[in-house]
Amino acid sequence: MLTKRIIPCLDIKNGRTVKGVNFLDLRDAGDPVELAAIYAAEGADELVFLDISATEEKRKTLAELVRKVAEKVDIPFTVGGGIAAVEDVEILLHNGADKVSVNSSAVKRPELIDELSGRFGSQCVVVAVDARQVDGQWRVHLVGGKVPTEIPLYEWVTEAERRGAGEILFTSMDHDGTKNGFANEALAHISGLVNIPVIASGGAGEMQHFADAFLKGKADAALAASVFHFKEMEINPLKAFLRAQDIAVRL
Repeated sequence: MLTKRIIPCLDIKNGRTVKGVNFLDLRDAGDPVELAAIYAAEGADELVFLDISATEEKRKTLAELVRKVAEKVDIPFTVGGGIAAVEDVEILLHNGADKVSVNSSAVKRPELIDELSGRFGSQCVVVAVDARQVDGQWRVHLVGGKVPTEIPLYEWVTEAERRGAGEILFTSMDHDGTKNGFANEALAHISGLVNIPVIASGGAGEMQHFADAFLKGKADAALAASVFHFKEMEINPLKAFLRAQDIAVRL
């Protein structure tokens, strides 16, 4: 049985880790290099590092910061933000990233997924999807959730897989930062549509929420930020809690 993964997420703005609610009201959460080292030591299975303002500010992800983080960790490390070409990925992988996450650029030009998976392998390509419910339908949003589209969530994740995505990172904007639990119904639907791992994001507030993401949402991994950044929850006790519910995790 494949183990379920716990993934702290470092949202970066101006070189600092930040966290908000529903993608708004960001507050400082600490130094990303220090946090990355702490999480690796505490038993995180992977890390995700998202330069959340790179696309909006039309600049590249901070490669130097990626290198500093990579020097501190020995677990898989995904980097996203401002990636729009093969050359961008080459720089990030050279600086220590294991995988890259593409979001807005892939929606605007879906061929990017084909290009990246063809060049680096699908295992390197995570397609991140930010979505919220609009009139009862899940719709994809771009540029850190600021730009709504008419693109249906479920159609986009199946296209992303077909084009070569190795994983789907689904963030429910409606649940983000609320600490009320993950969007398990949508997660389960996505998991039933695709044959690649699905990472749950948005809504973690207590240990049971992680268990629900795995048991009800059928997710392969669960990502969280504020509960880890602000010491509301630690990774090893979380994993012990999950193991007690017969959820396979790496201890």
